[in-house]
Amino acid sequence: MKAIMPLLDETSKKPYYLQIYDYIKDSILRGEITEGEKLPSLRALARSVGVSVTTVEQCYNQLLVEGYIYSRAQSGYYVSNVFSHSRRAAESRDSILSVQTFSADEAMRVAPVPFIYDPDCFDFNKWKKSMNKVITEHSPVLFFEGDPQGEEVLRTEIAKYLYLSRGVSCSPEQIIIGAGTQQITNHLATILRKMGIENVAMENPGYAPVRNIFRDRGFAITPVKVSDTGILIEKLPANIRTAAYVSPSNNVFTGSVMPVGRRFELLNWAAENDSYIIEDDYDSELRYFGRPVPALKSLEDSDHVIYLGSFSSTLFAAVKISYMVLPEEMAALFSSMAGDYSQTCSKLEQLTLALFMETGSYQTHIKKLRKLYSQKLLAVTEAFERHASDFIEVKNTSSGINILLKVKEQRDVEALKKDADDLGIPVVIYEKDLMFFYYNQIPLQRIPSLLRTLIQAWRKAD
Repeated sequence: MKAIMPLLDETSKKPYYLQIYDYIKDSILRGEITEGEKLPSLRALARSVGVSVTTVEQCYNQLLVEGYIYSRAQSGYYVSNVFSHSRRAAESRDSILSVQTFSADEAMRVAPVPFIYDPDCFDFNKWKKSMNKVITEHSPVLFFEGDPQGEEVLRTEIAKYLYLSRGVSCSPEQIIIGAGTQQITNHLATILRKMGIENVAMENPGYAPVRNIFRDRGFAITPVKVSDTGILIEKLPANIRTAAYVSPSNNVFTGSVMPVGRRFELLNWAAENDSYIIEDDYDSELRYFGRPVPALKSLEDSDHVIYLGSFSSTLFAAVKISYMVLPEEMAALFSSMAGDYSQTCSKLEQLTLALFMETGSYQTHIKKLRKLYSQKLLAVTEAFERHASDFIEVKNTSSGINILLKVKEQRDVEALKKDADDLGIPVVIYEKDLMFFYYNQIPLQRIPSLLRTLIQAWRKAD
């Protein structure tokens, strides 16, 4: 067992658990702490470093989530095989999620627009203040067409934010802004075509609108199953230039997180096959226990990663601002053809968002949102477990804006959905025994009574 003695900086704003996390993670990546090596116990490390057991537990939990370490019952914590590229080993250790057995058409659904409104989810006064300032002090620029690539001031703010929040290092020139994911995907489809890439691998289950855009643009679609450690890399096309669309930090349907070892495998696949990874960082900031998992794009050797982000879930749905971070070669290609396109994303909203981010209002909003949504998630989970555990199983309970409900008994899920609709609760049927329950727009104080009413209705429908 290697001694772990990080030097804690008492003057740093970074919490102690993250300082210890960084020390252990970097030691693993440098090979100073090797695969299979046992880490000190929670109490032993807490005693040697001079912190609480809770602090060390937070650190280990973050390393567990990201796949740097694993635990053995009654034994302790050990270093994972981070740099493994063995496809056979990966295949044998992956546990395939039950939802991946459906066909691609069945598995890819579109989430609904929630129709319950929670005013606590967004501070419109601060947004209005930023917008008024743009109109009052910068109105002359609003008379001109927007930059096809997106307003430079917003691209600059996004670049700064990505570095601080997601560990992604990029320049504003690499960022393309569009009016929603669909416009961004259309731009990306054009770029891939110009590069001679005509095949797209999609997570199954995955995000239907993106799949449909690539399909309509004439790309060959390869659905690839998802396990509890992300997309099955061993099932990706070999020797065919491909763009693999993945959500490694939070699968849109299952909430699965790809461990760091599998991330390196995915990067290795892209390099070996001269292919690209499209990283959809869907709701990655909305992780409620520990800190958000670093982006795949933040790892070394990520020149084959295209990063997609959006503000729709963290702001409000009416703001259609999405973006992508391209590798430098692809960014130069877009720059050469940008004159053929008009920017469809509101210039006023772009400038408002840039000011909203520059003043720190967006960062404050994210912190508030995480706290609020974590409370909602706990309230929803508690309600189902307390009042419906005999026929409802709750899945995906650590991130995002929804949970996956598995109906244990033979029931008419269409009838269950109707009961939810009647109460104004957004529910989407995924399959005959699976439903997505969106809790983000339900006011926190209404959750207990609303779910009791819903569960009572579901019992009567039996």
